[in-house]
Amino acid sequence: MVNGFFPQTLDEALELRSKYDVVPYAGGTDLMVQAKPNQTYLFVGKLPELRRICEDDQYVRIGAAVTFTEALASPLVPQFMKEAVALIAAPAIRNAGTFGGNLGNGSAKADSVLVEYATGAKIRLASVRGERVIDIDKFYKGRKQLDLASDELIVEVLLPKKGIDDYYYHKVGGRQALAISRVSFGGLLSVEEGTITRFTCAFGAVSGTVLRYPDLEGLLVGKTVAEAKETKENVLSAYAERMQLTRGRVSAEYRKKVCLNLLDDFLSSRGI
Repeated sequence: MVNGFFPQTLDEALELRSKYDVVPYAGGTDLMVQAKPNQTYLFVGKLPELRRICEDDQYVRIGAAVTFTEALASPLVPQFMKEAVALIAAPAIRNAGTFGGNLGNGSAKADSVLVEYATGAKIRLASVRGERVIDIDKFYKGRKQLDLASDELIVEVLLPKKGIDDYYYHKVGGRQALAISRVSFGGLLSVEEGTITRFTCAFGAVSGTVLRYPDLEGLLVGKTVAEAKETKENVLSAYAERMQLTRGRVSAEYRKKVCLNLLDDFLSSRGI
């Protein structure tokens, strides 16, 4: 038997979350194959507070119960994110699957999470005790391990607005469509007055969490494009040395080679 609660407001949902051992869900695309007998569920898919896409001066704020199809239709959601979520499964899954569910699953293969890492997104969490905002790379502690207390809910993703237009994205799967990532890569590079002011790159589906190395990104920041081109091989070598990848559907060696090829192509596409 499967039991569940259907709260009408976020406050009601948080109260139930604090009192009962419940599994929150919205689209339920993962729970369709993972449902457990006697488990109690908390449906949050219709909560108005989790269904919004809005913006402030710094962030595009995407509610946890916003579906990927809704994000694709929104003029507020950046193209970088749209390109990634457009490749999630089939239309039926995108119609139901949500940003909160993609996060809550705790998988390094999650397509929206890769973009959140690359852009330095933050996650807003709430409980009856209050709210907190946490960096995406702190929220993911390991494979299927999240910094999410038993009484907390994911409320929204805070996606930075500045400096995310000049992006690079590539997903490698076993086929052209309906594919789980074997390797995914997202990068940003900003140049102002001839100097690189931002360089980020994130690698998905190759370890327990999405990988990003801020100290290695710093090797290019502050350099001109010409200077960056001169040190490119050193940067690639630094990434090759740092990456300790896991085996999945393909070997760790294959994953590493693909990651480095994508990084090389990203830099080459920017004249580096």
